[in-house]
Amino acid sequence: MTASQRRAIEELWPRYGATPGDGSFDLGTLFGRTAPRALEIGFGNGEALIAMAAENPDRDYLGVEVHRPGVAQALRELARRELGNVRVCCVDVNDVLARLPERSLCAVYLFFPDPWPKKRHHKRRLVQAQFVAQIGRVLCAGGLFRLATDWQDYAAHMLAVLQEAPGFENTREGEGYASRPIERPLTKFERRGQRLGHSVYDLAFRRVG
Repeated sequence: MTASQRRAIEELWPRYGATPGDGSFDLGTLFGRTAPRALEIGFGNGEALIAMAAENPDRDYLGVEVHRPGVAQALRELARRELGNVRVCCVDVNDVLARLPERSLCAVYLFFPDPWPKKRHHKRRLVQAQFVAQIGRVLCAGGLFRLATDWQDYAAHMLAVLQEAPGFENTREGEGYASRPIERPLTKFERRGQRLGHSVYDLAFRRVG
């Protein structure tokens, strides 16, 4: 990290940072209010996370990202916009999911995760049955799990895993891919992919039961 990125984390982490402890993650204490809450997994530099939070001040957003320079950039932008409805974690997402209370979230977002394109690395892909089960545990009834990728084979893998996941239903009629949701901003990463001719595949699954 650069010196300015390190300084951003040192100065702004006490305001926006969150570190899950050994017990349950107390979101009421973390945000200081009662509100619908959403989680973005792998927020990069925070572009989508911050845009959604700014657009929906009545909703709280928890972002998880392990790349510290991206976390630093997000912290600076949160401070610049003076947003109070975002908290960020810089740990493995599985550590966060394991400590979130059951049915505590109204939405989970996973936009453009690492596709691990080589076949021998496919087992490292985040979207697997066990991971989806964890998402199902923390989503409330009617909550949405939204995903997006510009890798066709990963999109097909995501779709297959979610179609088989207990407690989820595809919101797309015909059980295919969804349209790009209004709440997902067009990020710099996605615009770059479009310039390269990549198609983007959105999925939206609802928690039922």
